[in-house]
Amino acid sequence: MNNFTYRNPVELVFGKGTIAELRRLVPQGDKVLFAYGGGSIKKNGVYDQVRAALEGREVLEFAGIEPNPRYETCMKAVDLCRKEGVGFLLAVGGGSVLDAVKFIAAAVPFQGEPWDILAKHARVEAALPLRSVLTLSATGSEMNGNSVISRDETREKLAFYSPLVYPKFSILDPETTFTLPPRQTANGVVDAFAHTMEQYMTYPADAPLQDRLAEAILSTLIEIGPKLLEHPHDYQLRANMMWTATMALNGIIGLGVPQDWATHGIGHELTALYGMDHGQTLAVVMPAVWRFKFADKKAKLAQYAERVWGVLGTEEEKARAAIEKTEEFFRLLGVKTRLAEYGAENAVEQVPPRLAQRGVVLGERRDIGPDQVREILRLCAA
Repeated sequence: MNNFTYRNPVELVFGKGTIAELRRLVPQGDKVLFAYGGGSIKKNGVYDQVRAALEGREVLEFAGIEPNPRYETCMKAVDLCRKEGVGFLLAVGGGSVLDAVKFIAAAVPFQGEPWDILAKHARVEAALPLRSVLTLSATGSEMNGNSVISRDETREKLAFYSPLVYPKFSILDPETTFTLPPRQTANGVVDAFAHTMEQYMTYPADAPLQDRLAEAILSTLIEIGPKLLEHPHDYQLRANMMWTATMALNGIIGLGVPQDWATHGIGHELTALYGMDHGQTLAVVMPAVWRFKFADKKAKLAQYAERVWGVLGTEEEKARAAIEKTEEFFRLLGVKTRLAEYGAENAVEQVPPRLAQRGVVLGERRDIGPDQVREILRLCAA
Protein backbone atom coordinates (compact mmCIF):
# COMPACT_ATOMS: atom_id res chain seq x y z
CA MET A 1 0.00 0.00 0.00
CA ASN A 2 1.23 3.49 -0.87
CA ASN A 3 1.58 6.38 1.58
CA PHE A 4 -1.43 8.66 1.89
CA THR A 5 -2.92 11.58 3.79
CA TYR A 6 -6.67 11.75 4.20
CA ARG A 7 -9.01 14.43 5.45
CA ASN A 8 -12.65 14.92 4.56
CA PRO A 9 -14.30 17.94 6.20
CA VAL A 10 -17.85 17.43 4.87
CA GLU A 11 -20.67 17.07 7.38
CA LEU A 12 -23.34 14.75 5.95
CA VAL A 13 -26.98 15.06 7.00
CA PHE A 14 -28.77 11.97 5.67
CA GLY A 15 -32.41 10.90 5.60
CA LYS A 16 -36.05 11.87 5.21
CA GLY A 17 -37.02 15.44 5.88
CA THR A 18 -33.46 16.64 6.36
CA ILE A 19 -33.79 19.69 4.09
CA ALA A 20 -35.41 21.39 7.06
CA GLU A 21 -32.00 21.18 8.77
CA LEU A 22 -30.95 24.15 6.62
CA ARG A 23 -32.52 26.36 9.28
CA ARG A 24 -29.94 25.14 11.76
CA LEU A 25 -27.00 24.75 9.44
CA VAL A 26 -27.11 27.94 7.36
CA PRO A 27 -25.53 30.88 9.23
CA GLN A 28 -27.48 34.10 9.68
CA GLY A 29 -26.20 37.32 8.19
CA ASP A 30 -24.37 36.31 5.03
CA LYS A 31 -26.06 36.80 1.67
CA VAL A 32 -26.81 33.39 0.10
CA LEU A 33 -26.65 32.45 -3.58
CA PHE A 34 -29.16 29.60 -4.06
CA ALA A 35 -28.06 27.86 -7.28
CA TYR A 36 -29.94 25.14 -9.10
CA GLY A 37 -30.58 23.69 -12.54
CA GLY A 38 -33.86 23.48 -14.40
CA GLY A 39 -37.39 23.27 -13.09
CA SER A 40 -37.29 19.82 -11.55
CA ILE A 41 -36.80 21.05 -7.98
CA LYS A 42 -39.91 23.20 -8.36
CA LYS A 43 -41.95 20.20 -9.52
CA ASN A 44 -40.84 17.78 -6.81
CA GLY A 45 -41.20 20.16 -3.87
CA VAL A 46 -37.50 20.58 -3.11
CA TYR A 47 -37.50 24.25 -4.05
CA ASP A 48 -40.32 25.03 -1.62
CA GLN A 49 -38.60 23.10 1.16
CA VAL A 50 -35.35 25.01 0.64
CA ARG A 51 -37.04 28.42 0.51
CA ALA A 52 -39.00 27.65 3.67
CA ALA A 53 -35.84 26.57 5.49
CA LEU A 54 -34.02 29.76 4.39
CA GLU A 55 -36.81 32.07 5.52
CA GLY A 56 -35.46 35.22 7.11
CA ARG A 57 -32.15 35.10 5.26
CA GLU A 58 -31.11 37.27 2.32
CA VAL A 59 -31.22 34.91 -0.68
CA LEU A 60 -30.38 35.46 -4.33
CA GLU A 61 -31.39 32.77 -6.82
CA PHE A 62 -29.38 31.59 -9.79
CA ALA A 63 -31.15 29.05 -12.01
CA GLY A 64 -30.34 27.35 -15.30
CA ILE A 65 -27.19 25.34 -14.54
CA GLU A 66 -26.92 22.72 -17.27
CA PRO A 67 -26.48 18.92 -16.95
CA ASN A 68 -22.90 19.49 -18.16
CA PRO A 69 -22.33 22.86 -16.50
CA ARG A 70 -21.04 25.49 -18.89
CA TYR A 71 -18.25 27.90 -18.12
CA GLU A 72 -20.26 30.67 -19.72
CA THR A 73 -23.18 30.07 -17.34
CA CYS A 74 -20.89 29.80 -14.32
CA MET A 75 -19.28 33.14 -15.13
CA LYS A 76 -22.69 34.84 -15.02
CA ALA A 77 -23.03 33.57 -11.47
CA VAL A 78 -19.48 34.72 -10.68
CA ASP A 79 -20.33 38.24 -11.87
CA LEU A 80 -23.51 38.21 -9.77
CA CYS A 81 -21.65 37.09 -6.65
CA ARG A 82 -19.02 39.78 -7.07
CA LYS A 83 -21.60 42.49 -7.71
CA GLU A 84 -23.89 41.55 -4.84
CA GLY A 85 -21.27 40.60 -2.26
CA VAL A 86 -22.50 37.04 -1.79
CA GLY A 87 -21.18 35.43 1.38
CA PHE A 88 -21.70 31.78 0.59
CA LEU A 89 -23.20 29.44 -1.99
CA LEU A 90 -25.93 26.80 -1.69
CA ALA A 91 -26.03 24.18 -4.46
CA VAL A 92 -29.34 22.34 -4.79
CA GLY A 93 -29.29 19.60 -7.40
CA GLY A 94 -27.15 16.79 -8.71
CA GLY A 95 -23.45 16.60 -9.45
CA SER A 96 -23.61 19.13 -12.26
CA VAL A 97 -25.01 21.84 -10.00
CA LEU A 98 -22.44 20.99 -7.33
CA ASP A 99 -19.64 21.05 -9.91
CA ALA A 100 -20.76 24.45 -11.14
CA VAL A 101 -21.01 25.88 -7.64
CA LYS A 102 -17.55 24.58 -6.75
CA PHE A 103 -16.12 26.37 -9.76
CA ILE A 104 -18.07 29.53 -8.95
CA ALA A 105 -16.79 29.39 -5.37
CA ALA A 106 -13.20 29.23 -6.62
CA ALA A 107 -13.65 31.77 -9.42
CA VAL A 108 -15.22 34.62 -7.42
CA PRO A 109 -12.04 35.52 -5.48
CA PHE A 110 -9.64 34.32 -8.21
CA GLN A 111 -7.16 36.90 -9.46
CA GLY A 112 -6.88 36.46 -13.21
CA GLU A 113 -8.75 34.49 -15.87
CA PRO A 114 -10.89 31.87 -14.06
CA TRP A 115 -10.63 29.45 -17.00
CA ASP A 116 -6.98 29.01 -16.00
CA ILE A 117 -8.20 27.05 -12.96
CA LEU A 118 -9.31 24.37 -15.42
CA ALA A 119 -7.07 24.81 -18.46
CA LYS A 120 -3.79 25.63 -16.72
CA HIS A 121 -4.36 24.04 -13.30
CA ALA A 122 -3.90 27.44 -11.68
CA ARG A 123 -3.75 27.12 -7.91
CA VAL A 124 -6.93 27.97 -6.02
CA GLU A 125 -5.86 30.16 -3.10
CA ALA A 126 -9.32 31.05 -1.79
CA ALA A 127 -12.95 30.10 -2.30
CA LEU A 128 -16.37 31.14 -1.09
CA PRO A 129 -17.81 28.66 1.40
CA LEU A 130 -20.43 26.37 -0.10
CA ARG A 131 -23.12 23.96 1.04
CA SER A 132 -25.23 21.46 -0.88
CA VAL A 133 -28.59 19.73 -1.01
CA LEU A 134 -28.26 16.63 -3.19
CA THR A 135 -31.08 15.56 -5.52
CA LEU A 136 -29.34 12.99 -7.72
CA SER A 137 -27.15 10.04 -6.72
CA ALA A 138 -24.16 9.67 -9.02
CA THR A 139 -21.06 11.79 -8.76
CA GLY A 140 -20.08 11.86 -5.09
CA SER A 141 -19.67 15.64 -5.48
CA GLU A 142 -21.44 16.10 -2.17
CA MET A 143 -18.38 14.76 -0.33
CA ASN A 144 -15.35 15.67 -2.45
CA GLY A 145 -13.45 18.65 -3.89
CA ASN A 146 -13.77 17.70 -7.57
CA SER A 147 -15.46 19.69 -10.34
CA VAL A 148 -15.85 19.28 -14.12
CA ILE A 149 -16.84 22.22 -16.34
CA SER A 150 -17.53 22.48 -20.10
CA ARG A 151 -16.81 25.47 -22.33
CA ASP A 152 -18.75 26.01 -25.53
CA GLU A 153 -16.16 28.27 -27.14
CA THR A 154 -13.42 25.64 -27.10
CA ARG A 155 -15.62 22.50 -26.95
CA GLU A 156 -13.68 21.32 -23.91
CA LYS A 157 -14.71 19.57 -20.72
CA LEU A 158 -12.05 19.98 -18.04
CA ALA A 159 -11.71 19.19 -14.36
CA PHE A 160 -10.09 20.66 -11.28
CA TYR A 161 -9.69 19.69 -7.65
CA SER A 162 -9.20 21.86 -4.60
CA PRO A 163 -9.58 21.10 -0.90
CA LEU A 164 -11.10 24.57 -0.57
CA VAL A 165 -14.28 23.58 -2.44
CA TYR A 166 -15.42 20.68 -0.29
CA PRO A 167 -18.97 21.50 0.85
CA LYS A 168 -19.22 22.60 4.48
CA PHE A 169 -22.18 20.25 4.71
CA SER A 170 -24.32 18.19 2.35
CA ILE A 171 -27.94 17.25 2.92
CA LEU A 172 -28.90 13.89 1.42
CA ASP A 173 -32.63 13.18 1.44
CA PRO A 174 -33.29 10.09 -0.72
CA GLU A 175 -36.89 11.18 -1.32
CA THR A 176 -35.59 14.01 -3.53
CA THR A 177 -34.57 11.35 -6.10
CA PHE A 178 -38.00 9.68 -6.41
CA THR A 179 -38.97 11.62 -9.54
CA LEU A 180 -35.74 11.16 -11.51
CA PRO A 181 -36.28 9.89 -15.06
CA PRO A 182 -35.07 6.30 -15.68
CA ARG A 183 -32.25 7.58 -17.90
CA GLN A 184 -30.81 9.72 -15.10
CA THR A 185 -31.18 6.90 -12.60
CA ALA A 186 -29.36 4.47 -14.90
CA ASN A 187 -26.62 6.98 -15.68
CA GLY A 188 -26.14 7.53 -11.97
CA VAL A 189 -25.62 3.83 -11.33
CA VAL A 190 -23.07 3.65 -14.16
CA ASP A 191 -21.30 6.77 -12.89
CA ALA A 192 -20.90 5.42 -9.35
CA PHE A 193 -19.83 2.07 -10.79
CA ALA A 194 -17.18 3.71 -12.95
CA HIS A 195 -15.91 5.90 -10.10
CA THR A 196 -15.33 2.76 -8.10
CA MET A 197 -13.60 1.00 -10.96
CA GLU A 198 -11.25 3.89 -11.68
CA GLN A 199 -9.82 3.36 -8.19
CA TYR A 200 -10.00 -0.44 -8.20
CA MET A 201 -9.40 -1.84 -11.68
CA THR A 202 -5.64 -1.29 -11.91
CA TYR A 203 -3.14 -3.82 -10.53
CA PRO A 204 -2.74 -5.53 -7.12
CA ALA A 205 -1.36 -3.08 -4.54
CA ASP A 206 -1.55 -5.17 -1.36
CA ALA A 207 -4.53 -3.17 -0.11
CA PRO A 208 -7.14 -5.83 0.73
CA LEU A 209 -9.43 -3.52 2.71
CA GLN A 210 -9.67 -0.97 -0.12
CA ASP A 211 -10.32 -3.80 -2.58
CA ARG A 212 -13.11 -5.28 -0.51
CA LEU A 213 -14.70 -1.92 0.15
CA ALA A 214 -14.72 -1.29 -3.61
CA GLU A 215 -16.14 -4.75 -4.27
CA ALA A 216 -18.91 -4.10 -1.74
CA ILE A 217 -19.84 -0.93 -3.58
CA LEU A 218 -19.85 -2.74 -6.93
CA SER A 219 -21.94 -5.61 -5.57
CA THR A 220 -24.44 -3.19 -4.09
CA LEU A 221 -24.83 -1.30 -7.36
CA ILE A 222 -25.31 -4.56 -9.27
CA GLU A 223 -27.95 -5.62 -6.75
CA ILE A 224 -29.97 -2.42 -6.54
CA GLY A 225 -29.44 -0.84 -9.98
CA PRO A 226 -32.07 -2.82 -11.91
CA LYS A 227 -34.46 -2.69 -8.93
CA LEU A 228 -34.28 1.11 -8.89
CA LEU A 229 -35.58 1.22 -12.45
CA GLU A 230 -38.49 -1.05 -11.52
CA HIS A 231 -39.31 0.62 -8.20
CA PRO A 232 -38.26 4.29 -8.41
CA HIS A 233 -40.25 5.28 -5.29
CA ASP A 234 -38.76 2.64 -3.02
CA TYR A 235 -37.18 4.65 -0.22
CA GLN A 236 -34.72 1.96 0.88
CA LEU A 237 -33.43 1.46 -2.67
CA ARG A 238 -33.02 5.21 -3.16
CA ALA A 239 -31.33 5.56 0.23
CA ASN A 240 -28.86 2.80 -0.49
CA MET A 241 -28.11 4.22 -3.93
CA MET A 242 -27.49 7.68 -2.51
CA TRP A 243 -25.08 6.43 0.16
CA THR A 244 -23.34 4.03 -2.23
CA ALA A 245 -22.67 6.79 -4.78
CA THR A 246 -21.24 8.97 -2.02
CA MET A 247 -18.94 6.20 -0.84
CA ALA A 248 -17.74 5.57 -4.39
CA LEU A 249 -15.99 8.96 -4.60
CA ASN A 250 -15.38 10.41 -1.15
CA GLY A 251 -11.77 9.27 -1.24
CA ILE A 252 -11.92 6.25 1.06
CA ILE A 253 -11.51 3.44 -1.47
CA GLY A 254 -8.72 5.25 -3.34
CA LEU A 255 -6.39 5.64 -0.37
CA GLY A 256 -2.96 4.12 -0.90
CA VAL A 257 -3.80 2.45 -4.21
CA PRO A 258 -3.06 3.27 -7.88
CA GLN A 259 -5.86 4.97 -9.80
CA ASP A 260 -6.68 4.94 -13.50
CA TRP A 261 -9.18 7.64 -14.66
CA ALA A 262 -8.50 7.00 -18.35
CA THR A 263 -12.16 6.22 -18.93
CA HIS A 264 -13.18 9.60 -17.53
CA GLY A 265 -10.51 11.43 -19.49
CA ILE A 266 -11.71 9.94 -22.77
CA GLY A 267 -15.36 10.18 -21.79
CA HIS A 268 -15.14 13.92 -21.18
CA GLU A 269 -14.05 14.36 -24.79
CA LEU A 270 -17.08 12.43 -26.02
CA THR A 271 -19.40 14.67 -24.03
CA ALA A 272 -17.64 17.82 -25.27
CA LEU A 273 -17.81 16.74 -28.91
CA TYR A 274 -21.07 14.83 -29.15
CA GLY A 275 -23.13 15.83 -26.13
CA MET A 276 -23.29 12.28 -24.81
CA ASP A 277 -24.41 11.86 -21.21
CA HIS A 278 -21.52 11.36 -18.85
CA GLY A 279 -22.79 7.94 -17.80
CA GLN A 280 -23.15 6.90 -21.44
CA THR A 281 -19.53 7.75 -22.20
CA LEU A 282 -18.34 5.67 -19.25
CA ALA A 283 -20.37 2.64 -20.32
CA VAL A 284 -18.85 2.88 -23.80
CA VAL A 285 -15.22 3.52 -22.90
CA MET A 286 -14.55 1.52 -19.73
CA PRO A 287 -14.86 -2.01 -21.19
CA ALA A 288 -12.69 -0.95 -24.13
CA VAL A 289 -9.98 0.38 -21.77
CA TRP A 290 -9.98 -3.00 -20.03
CA ARG A 291 -9.70 -4.87 -23.32
CA PHE A 292 -6.83 -2.68 -24.48
CA LYS A 293 -4.96 -2.95 -21.16
CA PHE A 294 -5.97 -6.56 -20.59
CA ALA A 295 -2.50 -7.86 -19.73
CA ASP A 296 -1.92 -5.14 -17.13
CA LYS A 297 -5.37 -5.45 -15.57
CA LYS A 298 -5.86 -9.21 -15.87
CA ALA A 299 -5.18 -10.00 -12.22
CA LYS A 300 -7.69 -7.45 -10.92
CA LEU A 301 -10.24 -8.33 -13.60
CA ALA A 302 -10.08 -11.96 -12.51
CA GLN A 303 -10.39 -10.98 -8.85
CA TYR A 304 -13.41 -8.82 -9.64
CA ALA A 305 -15.03 -11.59 -11.68
CA GLU A 306 -14.70 -14.12 -8.89
CA ARG A 307 -15.54 -11.93 -5.89
CA VAL A 308 -18.31 -9.82 -7.41
CA TRP A 309 -19.80 -12.01 -10.15
CA GLY A 310 -18.97 -15.46 -8.75
CA VAL A 311 -17.16 -16.51 -11.93
CA LEU A 312 -14.76 -19.46 -11.67
CA GLY A 313 -12.12 -20.77 -14.07
CA THR A 314 -8.60 -19.83 -15.13
CA GLU A 315 -7.36 -16.30 -14.58
CA GLU A 316 -7.74 -15.63 -18.29
CA GLU A 317 -11.31 -16.95 -18.38
CA LYS A 318 -12.35 -14.99 -15.33
CA ALA A 319 -10.80 -11.79 -16.60
CA ARG A 320 -12.56 -11.98 -19.95
CA ALA A 321 -15.85 -12.88 -18.30
CA ALA A 322 -15.51 -9.80 -16.09
CA ILE A 323 -15.61 -7.52 -19.11
CA GLU A 324 -18.59 -9.31 -20.62
CA LYS A 325 -20.53 -9.29 -17.34
CA THR A 326 -19.94 -5.56 -16.93
CA GLU A 327 -21.18 -4.73 -20.41
CA GLU A 328 -24.23 -6.92 -19.84
CA PHE A 329 -24.95 -5.04 -16.63
CA PHE A 330 -24.78 -1.66 -18.35
CA ARG A 331 -27.12 -2.87 -21.07
CA LEU A 332 -29.50 -4.29 -18.48
CA LEU A 333 -29.77 -0.74 -17.15
CA GLY A 334 -30.60 0.48 -20.66
CA VAL A 335 -27.22 2.16 -21.24
CA LYS A 336 -25.64 1.36 -24.61
CA THR A 337 -21.98 0.45 -24.89
CA ARG A 338 -20.87 1.29 -28.44
CA LEU A 339 -19.98 4.60 -30.09
CA ALA A 340 -22.02 3.68 -33.18
CA GLU A 341 -25.15 3.51 -31.02
CA TYR A 342 -24.68 7.21 -30.21
CA GLY A 343 -23.60 8.31 -33.69
CA ALA A 344 -20.12 9.06 -32.40
CA GLU A 345 -17.93 6.81 -34.55
CA ASN A 346 -15.87 9.80 -35.69
CA ALA A 347 -14.44 10.01 -32.19
CA VAL A 348 -11.79 7.49 -33.27
CA GLU A 349 -10.13 10.22 -35.31
CA GLN A 350 -11.37 13.37 -33.58
CA VAL A 351 -10.46 12.72 -29.95
CA PRO A 352 -6.73 11.77 -30.11
CA PRO A 353 -5.55 15.08 -31.69
CA ARG A 354 -7.38 17.04 -28.98
CA LEU A 355 -5.58 15.09 -26.28
CA ALA A 356 -2.25 15.43 -28.11
CA GLN A 357 -2.68 19.21 -28.26
CA ARG A 358 -2.98 19.35 -24.47
CA GLY A 359 -0.23 16.78 -23.85
CA VAL A 360 -2.64 14.45 -22.05
CA VAL A 361 -1.35 11.09 -20.80
CA LEU A 362 -3.77 8.76 -19.02
CA GLY A 363 -3.91 5.55 -17.00
CA GLU A 364 -2.50 4.29 -13.72
CA ARG A 365 0.90 3.81 -15.38
CA ARG A 366 0.67 7.04 -17.39
CA ASP A 367 1.14 5.07 -20.59
CA ILE A 368 -2.08 5.86 -22.48
CA GLY A 369 -1.37 8.67 -24.93
CA PRO A 370 -3.26 9.80 -28.05
CA ASP A 371 -2.23 6.76 -30.12
CA GLN A 372 -3.42 4.39 -27.42
CA VAL A 373 -6.67 6.34 -27.06
CA ARG A 374 -7.29 5.86 -30.77
CA GLU A 375 -6.99 2.08 -30.34
CA ILE A 376 -9.30 2.12 -27.33
CA LEU A 377 -11.91 4.06 -29.28
CA ARG A 378 -11.66 1.60 -32.15
CA LEU A 379 -12.49 -1.19 -29.70
CA CYS A 380 -15.74 0.50 -28.74
CA ALA A 381 -16.71 1.97 -32.11
CA ALA A 382 -19.13 -0.71 -33.29
